[in-house]
Amino acid sequence: MEKKLHIPKIKNGQALGINEIPILLYTDFCAEMLALLKLPKNHCVSYFAYPEEGGFRLLACIANDKNGSIAILSHQINKGAKKELDSLTQHHFPLHIFEREIHENYGIKFSKHPWLKPVRFAQNRADKSLQINDYPFYQINSDELHEVGVGPIHAGIIEPGHFRFLCNGETVLHLEIQLGWQHRGIESLFLKKKKILQQNILVENIAGDMVAGHTIAYALLIESLAGIQTSERLNLERAIALELERIAIHVGDISALCVDVAYNFGASVFSVMRTGIINLIQSWCGNRLGKGLIRAGGTNFQFSPILKANLLVLLDDFEKRFLAMANKAFSLPSVENRFDGIGIVTGKQAQLIGLVGMAARSANVKRDIRETHPFAGFTKNYYETFVLVKGDVYSRFLLRKEEILNSISWLREVLYANSFAETSPELPKYHLKMKPEMFSISLTEGWRGEICHCAITNDKGELAHYKIKDPSMHNWKSLELSLRGLEISDFPINNKSYSLSYCGFDL
Repeated sequence: MEKKLHIPKIKNGQALGINEIPILLYTDFCAEMLALLKLPKNHCVSYFAYPEEGGFRLLACIANDKNGSIAILSHQINKGAKKELDSLTQHHFPLHIFEREIHENYGIKFSKHPWLKPVRFAQNRADKSLQINDYPFYQINSDELHEVGVGPIHAGIIEPGHFRFLCNGETVLHLEIQLGWQHRGIESLFLKKKKILQQNILVENIAGDMVAGHTIAYALLIESLAGIQTSERLNLERAIALELERIAIHVGDISALCVDVAYNFGASVFSVMRTGIINLIQSWCGNRLGKGLIRAGGTNFQFSPILKANLLVLLDDFEKRFLAMANKAFSLPSVENRFDGIGIVTGKQAQLIGLVGMAARSANVKRDIRETHPFAGFTKNYYETFVLVKGDVYSRFLLRKEEILNSISWLREVLYANSFAETSPELPKYHLKMKPEMFSISLTEGWRGEICHCAITNDKGELAHYKIKDPSMHNWKSLELSLRGLEISDFPINNKSYSLSYCGFDL
């Protein structure tokens, strides 16, 4: 009888000993991983390599979206062994970005990978001779086709990124996006910055528009490695901050999409609405982006009864004005006709490339960590995900509206159900001692989508490896695919409908 392999499973925000993760033969590693990923309920939330004992260790984290468990698989490449493995991407395409990153960072070749190209041009990449200006763009030799290059330097204050359009006249046949122009080495800085406060400030700057999403992920990770529990109140306050961030960014993006179709009235009104939300965040913690609010082990800014009262008034006013403006903007023929049927990504494509977050939910893929792997305040306060089916710009436009209303409803429910009485606050813990030789994973649902942080400690309880996955890592590929067959003039609205992050990807 075939011996069944033991695959450890943990929940979101939990830790286990690194020695509790069995090292599998690569054949077993592949077989187990593919068997899990064949089931629609499972998806890969992280797959990375890290140096260990002169060689490398691969870790894959497969999340079960039905029961909330996360399976952890491992394989070791010993020192001196050949750094070449069969690619899993040929069997399960969403793994393409993970294998490309592993290849770039550590020189591990994945044979039969269909698209083994650089991801970020990290300063510590394995092959330093590979320069960003030599990126191997896909090309077609033809006298009838032409290429249009945009960036990496753009007008205004947009971050750097290069877009290469392959066109037949005005029609885009293929778009390839090259990132990595501002690689900051964020992950390696987590190992250099030993103090928890330093790391906490660092995580706030992974992506400046998703502060709550990333800092909650960091806090959950550190708390699990230190073995401490936080109160239900603190967890709820973190979830409130996350939903306020979601509302603020979504309404700002709705405003920006109105700009792109010259609906300036809607753009102005929605932009003003964003100000009310971020001003409330500023009155809470002193920063409109929420920096300083979420800290490992506690907070310096307790959510008070006065803030609760102010937020309830703000939500009533915001919702009334938002609905009045949304009823106009979302039914205006000049807006609807410009967005409808543009930039479609199908549900099948979304599954194929591992799309996450808002972009996935607009293409009929119900993927939301708040519901499937609840964290912080969502463990005791259920959040139901809203899904659309068409996967076009209008769907991504409309989904923002529905998610804003969903978040307002959820916030009202928890605000009325909790008093937030003045008590001694749970202050941050800046001198936590983490357990040695541990692995932990945390998932959150930022406004852009699924965020995953993983950490490994050494025998002294210090961080030995820190791995970050921003949702943009998956979703840039969707922008590329959804522009095919459109005119190049459709790119700005399609791009803005995703609102992806350069810095969150470049790390």
